[in-house]
Amino acid sequence: MRATLRWVIWDVKDTLLKVRASVGEQYCKEAERVGLNLSPVEVDAAFRQAYQHHSSRYPNYGITQGLDGRSWWMKVVRDTFCQCRVTDPALLNTMANNLYHNFCNAENWEVFPDSKKTLERCTSLGLKLGVVSNFDSRLEEILRVCGLLSHFRFLITSEDAGIAKPSPAIFDQALQKCGVVAANVAHIGDHYVNDYLASRSVGIHGFLLDRHNKHKQPDVPQEHRLSSLEELPSLLQQHMH
Repeated sequence: MRATLRWVIWDVKDTLLKVRASVGEQYCKEAERVGLNLSPVEVDAAFRQAYQHHSSRYPNYGITQGLDGRSWWMKVVRDTFCQCRVTDPALLNTMANNLYHNFCNAENWEVFPDSKKTLERCTSLGLKLGVVSNFDSRLEEILRVCGLLSHFRFLITSEDAGIAKPSPAIFDQALQKCGVVAANVAHIGDHYVNDYLASRSVGIHGFLLDRHNKHKQPDVPQEHRLSSLEELPSLLQQHMH
């Protein structure tokens, strides 16, 4: 006798939506507003370095080290532009502040064409939906402007939770909100470790979304893999009987 599925919890970035332009292009557009002419390729490389550095030095937005999402992102942006030889502190602050707020605009995000339809299908199957995301507290606003927020009963971000995937503790928080055991819950995301392995480690039915057929791990059986969200509802139905 299999436990019936009642909930689906979702990863967001690169599962339901993605950043529309490259970071380099977005940051350069902001620099242009204050009269700086920078190369998107150079800025992109600088951003990757700054992001890696701050992610390892201050994991999960530096929550345990006295930072928060906003101050963490401001550091990343300032560091990115510093590497591109921008030195004026007032300019750095203006750009960092604007970029932090800009990323809440709908035009910076692209909702995948299969997202809304799949969320609606899941709801019509009688499933309740929630979010568990390694993201800062802007996520609610981003989901709102992208027209997805109303599908979800709850939202857990790693900034608000103080812990990030793949920690099982963040999935435990989600299970508490669902109010059911792990066997009644499915999770869908695009990251092999953070989404697939981490959710399965606590007994949740993890599914790996692999839109570009990049994941070659032999331990993910075919029936746990999706190349599009459109395949999800029929997979979930099999767990509902």
